[in-house]
Amino acid sequence: MATFPVINLEKLNGPERSRTMDKINDACENWGFFQVLNHGIPHDFLDTVERLTKEHYKKCMEQRFKELVASKALEGLQAEVTDMDWESTFFIRHLPQSNVTEIPDLTDEYRNVMKEFAVKLENLAEELLDLLCENLGLEKGYLKKAFNGSKGPTFGTKVSNYPPCPTPDKIKGLRAHTDAGGIILLFQDPIVGGLQILKNGEWVDVPPMRHSFVINLGDQLEVISNGRYRSVEHRVMTQTQGSRMSIASFYNPGSDAIIYPAPAVVENEAEEKKEWYPKFVFEDYMKLYAGMKFQAKEPRFEAMKATATA
Repeated sequence: MATFPVINLEKLNGPERSRTMDKINDACENWGFFQVLNHGIPHDFLDTVERLTKEHYKKCMEQRFKELVASKALEGLQAEVTDMDWESTFFIRHLPQSNVTEIPDLTDEYRNVMKEFAVKLENLAEELLDLLCENLGLEKGYLKKAFNGSKGPTFGTKVSNYPPCPTPDKIKGLRAHTDAGGIILLFQDPIVGGLQILKNGEWVDVPPMRHSFVINLGDQLEVISNGRYRSVEHRVMTQTQGSRMSIASFYNPGSDAIIYPAPAVVENEAEEKKEWYPKFVFEDYMKLYAGMKFQAKEPRFEAMKATATA
């Protein structure tokens, strides 16, 4: 089995640029995921994000999670649970308007750090999208423009903790799914693993790596690339030891953005591949996804195509 792709972004600035771009392209085509190092976000800043996130969970969310587990009778599971996830989570919206000031229980320090985190992640997301444009033969800025809609992209961060679970064989931390949106940047726990992706019918561990970001492609990039790049099923397994931190930032199209395969990609395709992916408004796709998140993505594409045809 090939090893999970790790990309050193510093190598884009020297003689290894071409080889590094090839590695990114291979990861997008064959994995749907890759991990980036030397991404320009300072390590000490990421250490602060990790510390404050774990402190916030301990102080404000751990007891609530224990009460939820007790109320849902999840402690001594005898049968597998398939309609819930073993995770404690909250969501911060950054774009088009931030709600970070409205989220309760955050310290002023944590609030300010997450504002700064959002700015850094937005910039990194747009840099990565331009690398994908280059590999796909699209003009620089094409993907950002495709995501814009009338109000710019939507961008938000899901902050999760996956506490130790006494019955890891009975419940997932997060059930298998593909992500609906654009490009996802995950800052994950450097020690406690659990994230897995589906590759060639087998579940592959995504290794924890300090100060890295795990990048994955959502359904919209599969559509825009006309299937050249793929969104990939992934899940989080529960662990009996250790609590896993997960901070996933989703850089997605605006709600009214119209998504369709890029003409410059389609013109080079064989005839039978030119008509496979639908054209749709992102908000309509999200309404469908809400009820089908933990199902295969292909029926979602077919449903959007049927709607467009009708």
